Amino acid sequence: MTGFAAVASMNNRSVLDSAISDLKAGSGRLQLMSIGQRRALVDRCVPRVAGIARTWVATACAAKRISSEQCGVAEEILGGPGTLLRYLQLLSHVFHDIERFETPRLPGKPRRNSRGRICVPILPVRSLFDQVAFWGLKAEVWLEQDADGESLFTEQRAVRDPAKARVAGVLGAGNVSVIPATDMLYKIFQDNEAVLLKLNPVNEYLEPIFTDAFRPLIDAKLLRLIRGGSEIGNALVNHPGIDSLHITGSKHTHDAIVWGPDAEERTRRRREGNPLVTKPITSELGNVTPWVVVPGNYSQRELRSQAEHVVASIVNNASFNCLSTRMIVTSKAWPQRNEFLELVETLLKAVPARVAYYPGARERFEIATGRTAPDTDDDTLPWTLIRNVNLEASPHLFQEESFVCVCAETTIDEPSDVRFLAKAVDFVNEHLFGTLCATLTVSNEFRRDRRIDLENALARMRYGSVCINQWSGVVYGLMTPPWGAHPSEKIGSTQSGIGHVHNTFQLTNFDKTVMWGPLCNFPKPVWLPSHRTGREIGWALARFYQQPSIRRIPSLLFHSLRG
Repeated sequence: MTGFAAVASMNNRSVLDSAISDLKAGSGRLQLMSIGQRRALVDRCVPRVAGIARTWVATACAAKRISSEQCGVAEEILGGPGTLLRYLQLLSHVFHDIERFETPRLPGKPRRNSRGRICVPILPVRSLFDQVAFWGLKAEVWLEQDADGESLFTEQRAVRDPAKARVAGVLGAGNVSVIPATDMLYKIFQDNEAVLLKLNPVNEYLEPIFTDAFRPLIDAKLLRLIRGGSEIGNALVNHPGIDSLHITGSKHTHDAIVWGPDAEERTRRRREGNPLVTKPITSELGNVTPWVVVPGNYSQRELRSQAEHVVASIVNNASFNCLSTRMIVTSKAWPQRNEFLELVETLLKAVPARVAYYPGARERFEIATGRTAPDTDDDTLPWTLIRNVNLEASPHLFQEESFVCVCAETTIDEPSDVRFLAKAVDFVNEHLFGTLCATLTVSNEFRRDRRIDLENALARMRYGSVCINQWSGVVYGLMTPPWGAHPSEKIGSTQSGIGHVHNTFQLTNFDKTVMWGPLCNFPKPVWLPSHRTGREIGWALARFYQQPSIRRIPSLLFHSLRG
């Protein structure tokens, strides 16, 4: 097998030893690479990803049983080669900036908000014409309260010491195909570590695709791919040649690795502060993702638009996302509450049911809903909204991520918009599992007249990403923000994970990402399931990110307006 791109099984310890030995040598050379040489490696991957893109999407659609007519095809483009090409272009542009200016060039000047926090702009990126692809959206990284605005960036110089060669073991996600790719690239180009990437059994069909796409990294001995089950995963985790670990998966998988597979052992080790694995570990785990609707007087168009955004966040990838909305939080006294929820249910019914391809989906559906999953010939499960739940009667909906097509709604008995928002922040911080991401629907009047109250609420939210009027899945796809749990999480009480990925501007001392968007987007966002040309604009975006150019803008606009 040329370059040891992948192996079908890793039962032979000597084969694993050989792979890690190659990676150690590659990592030694990585420490000596100039920024220009790193950029060249990234650039060489771009045409290879573009060349394999159609095969990639077709393979993923076949595995998830997505028909060519479904909006799921657009999801696989955007959740696969499209987003990866954007990430590669961003890395290349940042390396170019570092070569010329020593630090990345930001899309704008940092500002101080009403609380005195430094807010660093990260969207729109002009070189990628984000004003077109993400019209009406802007995103900032809010630094920690006491962060020094003079030290925005991490150290940019190469390590320049082969003795510091390190190999990271990355346990890849099984749900979205771009995740293991971008996790791996982050470890190589921002953490300066060669990567042994173990593909998840759910999507190990990506092996030949990644082998082709990332051949430059494989030939440079910076990447090796393996596949297999838990036995292989355990061998990787415990191998003395693996210096660090990154996991994208469930909290249960993380805790079994760090604290041991036995529940009693995990409890004891936590109590004693004695983890089973002591090498550095970063992770991106689960979240009972909240969507908080601040009461207000919304127009019919605004109400429907926000309902569409909520539905998109539920149905994307058959709801097998850690950032799928799991809990809608409303005011019990909000006059438009029932109308909004009925819109959500109506729009959900208009989206065809998806194949529940992820293992354990039926069991999780039954636990979440308390009813037997329907028997269907096509292995689908119904989109389900459970209204008016409460913490006492259904604690599992608040404290366990269902990771299936179920969303709940709960109320807070507070009619005042300002007091509701304050109580809602306390509620999601204290009673919902996870700190990964959250969304607030906020009226234009509230944003205009209660700016300080809104910024106070955003500052208090213990989430790695908080979005206004938009689904947080967009933050993930941007690739410029740091993506991960809130930095307050610690290894002994991990919920949504430790550390972050992406962060292409290489910012430091950050607290969270905040993305701002309108109540009604125009043109219609491609991630909405009702988009009529989602597949076409998905491919237009992929072609655009292969070679960003103003000449490709008309095609993007054409498909966007048709949608």
